[in-house]
Amino acid sequence: TMANGHSADKNFHYLLSCFRARVRRYIEVEPVLDYLTFLPAEAKEQIQTRVATHGNIGAAELLLSTLAKGVWPPGWTRIFVEALRRAGNPLAARYMDPELRDLPSPSSENANDECFQLLTLLQPTLVERLLVRDVLDRCVAVELLTVEDRSRISAAEKNGNEAGVRELLRRIVQKENWFSAFVTVLRQTENEALAQELTGTDSNAGSENSSQEDSPEEKEPLLLATDQSSPEKDAWDIQSNSVESSFTDSSVVSESDTSLAEGSVNCLDESLGHNSNMGSDSGTMGSDSDEEKKAERASPEPELNLRPYQMEVAQPALEGKNIIICLPTGSGKTRVAVYIAKDHLDKKKKAAELGKVIVLVNKVPLVEQLFRKEFQKFLKKWYCITRVSGDTQMKISFPKFVKSYDIIISTAQILENSLLNSEKGEDDGVQLSDFSLIIIDECHHTNKEAVYNNIMRRYLKQKLKNNKLRKENKPVMPLPQILGLTASPGVGGATKQAKAEEHILKICANLDAFTIKTVKENICQLKEQIKEPCKKFVIADDTREDPFKDRLLEIMTKIQTFCQMNPMPDFGTQPYEQWTIQMEKKAAREGNRKDRLCTEHLRKYNEALQINDTIRMIDAYNHLETFYKDEREKKFAIREDSDESGDNSDDGDEGGNDGKKPLKLDDTDKFLMDLFFDNKKMLKKLAENPQYENEKLTKLRNTIMEQYTRTAGSARGIIFTKTRQSAYALSQWITENEKFAEVGVKAHHLIGAGHSSEFKPMTQNEQKEVISKFRTGKINLLIATTVAEEGLDIEECNIVIRYGLVTNEIAMVQARGRARADESTYVLVAHSGSGVVERETVNDFREQMMYKAIDRVQNMKPEEYAHKILELQMQSIMEKKMKIKRSNAKLCKENPSLISFLCKNCSVVACTGDYIHVIEKMHHVNMTPEFKELYIVRENKALQKKFADYQTNGEIICKTCGQAWGTMMVHKGLDLPCLKIKNFVVSFKSNATKKQYKKWVELPITFPDLDYSEYCLFSDED
Repeated sequence: TMANGHSADKNFHYLLSCFRARVRRYIEVEPVLDYLTFLPAEAKEQIQTRVATHGNIGAAELLLSTLAKGVWPPGWTRIFVEALRRAGNPLAARYMDPELRDLPSPSSENANDECFQLLTLLQPTLVERLLVRDVLDRCVAVELLTVEDRSRISAAEKNGNEAGVRELLRRIVQKENWFSAFVTVLRQTENEALAQELTGTDSNAGSENSSQEDSPEEKEPLLLATDQSSPEKDAWDIQSNSVESSFTDSSVVSESDTSLAEGSVNCLDESLGHNSNMGSDSGTMGSDSDEEKKAERASPEPELNLRPYQMEVAQPALEGKNIIICLPTGSGKTRVAVYIAKDHLDKKKKAAELGKVIVLVNKVPLVEQLFRKEFQKFLKKWYCITRVSGDTQMKISFPKFVKSYDIIISTAQILENSLLNSEKGEDDGVQLSDFSLIIIDECHHTNKEAVYNNIMRRYLKQKLKNNKLRKENKPVMPLPQILGLTASPGVGGATKQAKAEEHILKICANLDAFTIKTVKENICQLKEQIKEPCKKFVIADDTREDPFKDRLLEIMTKIQTFCQMNPMPDFGTQPYEQWTIQMEKKAAREGNRKDRLCTEHLRKYNEALQINDTIRMIDAYNHLETFYKDEREKKFAIREDSDESGDNSDDGDEGGNDGKKPLKLDDTDKFLMDLFFDNKKMLKKLAENPQYENEKLTKLRNTIMEQYTRTAGSARGIIFTKTRQSAYALSQWITENEKFAEVGVKAHHLIGAGHSSEFKPMTQNEQKEVISKFRTGKINLLIATTVAEEGLDIEECNIVIRYGLVTNEIAMVQARGRARADESTYVLVAHSGSGVVERETVNDFREQMMYKAIDRVQNMKPEEYAHKILELQMQSIMEKKMKIKRSNAKLCKENPSLISFLCKNCSVVACTGDYIHVIEKMHHVNMTPEFKELYIVRENKALQKKFADYQTNGEIICKTCGQAWGTMMVHKGLDLPCLKIKNFVVSFKSNATKKQYKKWVELPITFPDLDYSEYCLFSDED
């Protein structure tokens, strides 16, 4: 009877009802799908999408549901079991074999569960101590993992070793006899201690027939439990003798499995007519481990309730109006947004209309945060939610995401790109009318040319168009409701109350807001919720003796005299830096190499002065030393390159290494190099003398020590500082100083991911790792640039220190809002002469002014408000039109062949514009053999510092003077020199002018795309 396809398929349903909870855990979905030839492409795509959004177990659940519900060709169950075997899921295959040839015995099943539980308990130890690379190949060799498993684990490992270990553990438990095989692998790879941990705890865990006598009484046989509740028992009668004897085997089940038994029964009910497409969102289905299931049953879904003050600000939005909600940091703005989103979708569903919500953020880390901590947590039971950012590996296009989900959390730029695609008529785009509610986080950024504003301008244009269409009785395009969230809209630098009001009105106009809501009635309750931190000023005296600084000033004066420039006062300030940049540009345009070099070097000394003022003298010294070392290495690189072809006789002479020997140096190079190297020893000696150390650092040290001693063990702090370099240096200073460790300080820096500064950025993953360690307390002091000020949900801090840094009133409110714990402190550390205290006071005034302005706007007469808003909206649209007109007028005026690129340092002609080609609309390359003769490639120092073990792309420098020109990039197997425009002066033949540009976009010329085949003909490669 088993042989005929029908009963085999029937058996599949029965097996599924018994073992669903187990099988789900043992299937690796994606490789299995490849072998399921009978499954339609659409179903496969749905399941693959589920992998990306709900993880592997959620996708396995969907796969099983799809198979259970569908009508498939005869014999499909055998194809499925074969697919499981071939995709490396032998355990799942044993459970799903319709011919019942090889069902695991209850005792082996029990042993497996005990091993699984043991692994779950020891997972943190393995994650911390096991290195994926050590064991990966060995696991494949002993067939514990498939080749596909290996590549997926390697991919996960790119996000850090911990991620790799978690992926490895998740996959090995799907295999047969995985425990003993894994222990063997650990022993073979010198991980004896970990093997001991696993086996020492329960030496019988791996054995097939481990004795069960000491198990607690209350345990019950899993398979009996499912068997009794079975409706199709008769189908098994034929086999009852053989199978039931093994069922009533003396086995008992470990505690974790009583919950599995319930799971199986639940699944059984489900297959008897409940909706089985609950996917991973159904209570017991979604979590990996049995522990999690228990926890989930114990604590039901979190309740989505608003406090009265939150309800007060949400009211107009619940009525469908566009509003801005202004609530202080830490008072639950996002929770209000979640509530409004749910209410909106519920109403749409009731009215049988299509509801779709998009939540826009302006920073990548916020996408994950809003998804995990708010929207997914509260709404997963009712709606499909996803997140999309440049960080997400998108397997499907953005418009498909929009179609498939109810709530999309995304960076604004992704939506903007998709709207642009749609306007260009490319099929892969979305329109604003695809959404019914847009939530804009940190909406005070909706101004000028910010991406939020570009999105909102489209909205305003369509709204005006709709008004026109209504008058003509024509159908209008539906527009979404808009909800803006902010802690502080600011006053836009206003000094007068009227200007502050205009600023608030502008933001309201840009968001087409009916009003801006703040808490009025429930203000006492809000104040209870928001703990105002205690504010302190710590002022460092500016009168210390500073011979290191004096020596730097002496050197700078000498340089200014040498190049006969009008001496500028205010060394070490921002205005001085701007002056050097202006002078350097001017000198580059005029081809005056002497002045250009001098101003470049003056700028470096100025930076050193600023570093000396902020952090340690030795950091300032290192900054200069690195620069000069690099300069000298470039000259060596040039010399070596020219020596290759010529005479090598003076190669052994080390004289060049201490700056004594001229290496193609002209007088200016020689003067500047000698000036530094002659003073180098003295500068180092002064920098290492602790008695001249920066007093601001002393004050900072005392502040940290005092705060961390006071809040022993529970301290969490953030220090905000101005530059990436100072964040990194302060972090080093704290780590190297044992006194900090004694009071329990564990510090790390947190900086931005952009490539705009000289200092190397942190990757998104590094940022995530640091923030998660801060959450768990592995790090309890962050030294951050302003990247952490806004939005990033950095849990209860009780210490916020702004170190010599004051920006505007928005940043002040944001930073202060990071101090959320009870009895927290907000400290400002600054020099007495820095004006920081005064500016902080100004910010306090501005904050008061802002609240007053908001109040005035709220109390305007409706018709006056409406009139002003319309006026500002028209103005915004017209300004944009004018900008586009101007830029169009600028665009494509010049012909590429009419310009040439000169090295900004030595004015040698690098190439003309007609040799430049563009890759992917952004990388500008020159692929001609003639250009190859003009540069040398040297290793990229920034990447080397990261100890990158992968092949690093070299930096290209001018053969004549060593000026950096760009980097080598690898594109489709070709090595191409990629130029940075900021390293050149652009000379226009048409009007004999010379200009410098920061970015290629600013140059009013369009270059042709790179033609791959043409390059290969050009190239002299084999």
